[in-house]
Amino acid sequence: MKNVTAVILAGGRATRMGGEDKGLLPLMGRPMIAHVIDAVAPQVGAVVISANRNLERYAQFGLEVMTDHSDAFDGPLAGVRQAMLAAATPLLVTAPCDAPFVPRDLVARLAAGKARKHAAAAVAHDGTRLQPLFALFDTALLPLLTTYLEQGERKVEIWLASIPAAVVDFSDEAQAFVNINTTEDIRVAEASLGTGKHAG
Repeated sequence: MKNVTAVILAGGRATRMGGEDKGLLPLMGRPMIAHVIDAVAPQVGAVVISANRNLERYAQFGLEVMTDHSDAFDGPLAGVRQAMLAAATPLLVTAPCDAPFVPRDLVARLAAGKARKHAAAAVAHDGTRLQPLFALFDTALLPLLTTYLEQGERKVEIWLASIPAAVVDFSDEAQAFVNINTTEDIRVAEASLGTGKHAG
């Protein structure tokens, strides 16, 4: 999917992890974001990182690093907006830095679901809940997203519903959406990676 840019969202405060920068926490001896990059990069034409701190460390991955241009930690949609501004492709896919089991067919399935519904966006659903940070967007949505943020809105789910985004069933890969919020989550994820089975 060379017409897709991926943005890995690493700009949050990580309050449940004591304020640690989750993308840089070690998982199996490598920064967590490295696992996400490995999964996403083969699926797209370009990868960028959205981050608001430790920019030099993120730059060491050899990818473009962009910030929200704000100290307010305005949420993932602010990172999505900056990525849309910079993307040279008509499509943008998002993935969080704290989900090391990203589906290897994420982009293809989101694109297929988007096409079926003739929608401007598509979002993953794990069979239990929506996964709003795993989504595919037309970058032409930039003006709508800018307006949404300028109105003081931040919630990803509300914006997705307003587009509206096609919902794509990933219930067969539900464990791929496990995200890391605590040090215990890291331990479980490492055990799962060591056995070749995703954490549940």
